[in-house]
Amino acid sequence: MSSAPNVGLVDYGSGNLRSVGKALEASGAKVTLLTHPARLDELDALVVPGVGSFGNCASNLRASGLWDPLLEWLRAGRPYLGICLGYQLLFESSEESPGVQGLGYLAGKVVRFKARGLKIPHMGWNTLVAAKSDLYQDLPDATSFYFVHSYHPVPADETLVSARCEYGEVFAASISRGAIHAVQFHPEKSQSPGLAVLKNFLVSIENPHASATGH
Repeated sequence: MSSAPNVGLVDYGSGNLRSVGKALEASGAKVTLLTHPARLDELDALVVPGVGSFGNCASNLRASGLWDPLLEWLRAGRPYLGICLGYQLLFESSEESPGVQGLGYLAGKVVRFKARGLKIPHMGWNTLVAAKSDLYQDLPDATSFYFVHSYHPVPADETLVSARCEYGEVFAASISRGAIHAVQFHPEKSQSPGLAVLKNFLVSIENPHASATGH
């Protein structure tokens, strides 16, 4: 891919679109704000950020007409980066919004932190362990990223987990399946390590046959 990849930034009413868009642009992407599915064919990748509740996010994506095209994009294995709720929505359900179906692209559910004495939400810098995705290429072991969340996914397939983190309990901080990646932390708030993750995602778009476990 000789020119900057055209990344669709999915707008479902999230409050942090501007910061995510600026971080993607700083990392070398052309960013297209996506509010409806008509422009999907123009895109090289999708990024779904997340601030808000699981239920509201799912409802807004359905209302925009993006729900089914997004699921088709995932099933086709096209490049995708989910951030926070954009990660959680990949799964079947969430304790945050009982009765609301997620995309169900990945088997598993999203649960609330349960360890006693924890301050919820988990907010601030925390260290990744066992990072093994192309997203973390050339980053030092035990790099820290910025988290803001009260819930975390529990994937049914443990082999998809590409990094873990500990906050009262060990949880899946990210997953990778081919060109599809998702992270619980916020790269756009994680300074230089976060920008490195976004740049690595863009590189993976340009080199689609690179290993998904290159770190």
